[in-house]
Amino acid sequence: MNLKRREFLIAAGASLGATLLSACGEDANAGDTAGNGGAGPAPSGAVIVIGAGMAGLAAARKLRDAGKDVIVLEARERVGGRILTSQKWSDAKVDLGATWIHGAGPDNPIAALASKTGARLAATSLDNDQLFDTDGTRLDSTARAPIDALQTSITAVLAAAQKADTDMSVQDAVRNGLGYANRPAAERNRIDFLVNTTIEHEYGGAADRLSSYWYDSGAAYSGGDALFLDGYHVLIDYLAQGLDVRLGQVVRQIAWSANGEATVTTNLGAFTAQRVIVTLPLGVLQSGAVTFSPALPVAKRAAIAQLGMGLLNKCCLRFPTAFWDTETDWLNYVPDGSHYGQWAEWVSLARPTGLPILLGFNAAAFGREIESWSDNEIIASAMATLRTMYGQAIPEPVDALITRWGADPYARGAYSCNVLGSTPGMRADLASNVNGRLFFAGEATESQYYQTVHGAYRSGLRAADEILAL
Repeated sequence: MNLKRREFLIAAGASLGATLLSACGEDANAGDTAGNGGAGPAPSGAVIVIGAGMAGLAAARKLRDAGKDVIVLEARERVGGRILTSQKWSDAKVDLGATWIHGAGPDNPIAALASKTGARLAATSLDNDQLFDTDGTRLDSTARAPIDALQTSITAVLAAAQKADTDMSVQDAVRNGLGYANRPAAERNRIDFLVNTTIEHEYGGAADRLSSYWYDSGAAYSGGDALFLDGYHVLIDYLAQGLDVRLGQVVRQIAWSANGEATVTTNLGAFTAQRVIVTLPLGVLQSGAVTFSPALPVAKRAAIAQLGMGLLNKCCLRFPTAFWDTETDWLNYVPDGSHYGQWAEWVSLARPTGLPILLGFNAAAFGREIESWSDNEIIASAMATLRTMYGQAIPEPVDALITRWGADPYARGAYSCNVLGSTPGMRADLASNVNGRLFFAGEATESQYYQTVHGAYRSGLRAADEILAL
């Protein structure tokens, strides 16, 4: 049995909300070409784009290419948003936010953009994996058969839950459907492992909050997964080239009227324009850090309040030498019940990069818990799991890169998810423009491809098209 997260989710009718977007306060990409600029009125007919992530840059690029005057306001001192390529290691460009093109087939617009820019890609496969049991024993195909059976059962109970009269959480659907409380501890550990790695890591939300009706309501492109050998930022730098991007502009208020101009007030001043595209992450909109005057329509406010903002954090460890099978892409571990969701999934960067680097993932509750820990505490926790898997003699890492996307005030999470109380239709409400004055983009506004870089890109193009059609 292979722990094929993607195939597992397709079997359940899933969308493959891709592991898009984690976060941290790591160093900005050195290739950013944007600069600071003062406030004031924009040229007549100009558009202000709030946010220089994938959605904002896609919108700005399309509008600029169509002859529009565009100003992009970005709170950070870098472009990219939840795409962040670390520059710390000169020989390894590690992506700390979005990492993969998921569904890298010919129809995926990000795959097409990567081809256009000449980006170097490397394929990874969820099939190319190893699984370690709670005590560190590596499980062969025979020993993995019972886990395969549990995976099939989880697929079945979630499919049944989507036909139930009342929505329930993914956790309740799985545990009630499988008689979780009456199973041996080892089976409970394995059920938890499957739910954590195939659902919580994929969608960013805690299983006790994700809607069993809608957690997997999106769509996916065909093709495998591919990561960027020179970092995802090659696409960001390409889109940002020549755009008027104002860095360090923390938006505080957006004032608008149906018949007049819109005014965007930042920490550095005010900008006025005919149209505004808002690409703020859902978590930022939920925080209330940006106010709207007058208030947004009721349906849009409900969408902001009721959709979920998920979390997936990364811990990237670089070692003096590799102690794992460097031809394997994914290394999976079944934690015990007292360590739910902790260090269950790792990807090896050794095969694509030739370097001894492991990247560990933590989502939802544990991903949020460790944001308050020191880097040393996080590394020690990660190493305890790796030593269970590979023995006490493995070396200490020589360096680490650690993300804290939930604590990032300009992200407040990794990517959106469908929690109890939300519906897919709310994404259309979030995406709808307000009186032809305010337009909205970002992965959370995508009904089909939410959580993904290609979803963010598509949403930016859609918002630009809405303006160009006026």
